[in-house]
Amino acid sequence: MNLSAIFIQTLDVTLPVFSLVFIGIGMRSAGWIGEDFVSAASKIVFKGSMPALIFVSIVGADLGEAIRPAMILYFGLATLASFVLIWLWAIWRVPEIQRGVYVQGAFRCNGGIVGLALAQNMYGDFGLAVGSVLLGEALLMYNVLAVIVLSWYQPGQDTDWRSISRSVATNPLILATVISVFVAAIGLPMPKWIMTTGGYFAQLTLPLALICIGGALSVRALYDARGVAFSAATVKMTILPGAAVIVGWLLGFAPRELGMMFVFFACPTSAASFIMVEAMGGDARLAANIVALTTLAASVTMSAGIFVLRVGGII
Repeated sequence: MNLSAIFIQTLDVTLPVFSLVFIGIGMRSAGWIGEDFVSAASKIVFKGSMPALIFVSIVGADLGEAIRPAMILYFGLATLASFVLIWLWAIWRVPEIQRGVYVQGAFRCNGGIVGLALAQNMYGDFGLAVGSVLLGEALLMYNVLAVIVLSWYQPGQDTDWRSISRSVATNPLILATVISVFVAAIGLPMPKWIMTTGGYFAQLTLPLALICIGGALSVRALYDARGVAFSAATVKMTILPGAAVIVGWLLGFAPRELGMMFVFFACPTSAASFIMVEAMGGDARLAANIVALTTLAASVTMSAGIFVLRVGGII
């Protein structure tokens, strides 16, 4: 396959995803949607359609394909290692008051929306099933690690671990992952009408969620962005996914697995990071800047990354 064909193939994967984000930005600018729409639609996605997407993806897939122990272990260890290394870098290069926000913004990805959308475009049902399992693992780790680093630099802020544990345990996406894996593992037959209805509902998820990302994005935050935000975005969008894929390749992971790792590690910073920073009294402006920068940059960096990895025959 020549370079132009690989380039077009790459755009076929990434452009549908990021076009919807920019459509969301345009709809917000035109006044077609506002905060009320974004809030209501996000709630539908988070509590309803995305859990349905995870359920039908895992239950309808070969469990042996969806659950890959070596990949799950590597993803967890790589996430933990990136968290520690970014924190060490922040201690050296980032002002103390901004370190917690910087670390969270540089390692926490938006795998639930951008990650699953790209995984589906790249690998179809395999991407959705494996991505759903990785998402469940990621949500657990992101919430715990983010609270640790944010509370470390907010000494006057009490950390309610009971509330955090309850929030993680009742997270609809985590529950959907656990329930669907259990149902698939015991071979519980699902009536066709349930799977069909769930499939229809699940189809709402990615288009609606991507439009909401665009609708909620503060383009103005880009004008406020400074060196710390750009540094976090650079780590998040280039260094972190590059290192994860290189180490995974050296360990002998298959091309599809490497592609999934790239997608999840290269995703823009999750908007949930801003919400957590604001709730804990941190630098919310810096958090918003990192989310805005990584989200808008992702259309270029992820497309370029997929193109380079395909040209190199790695994914």
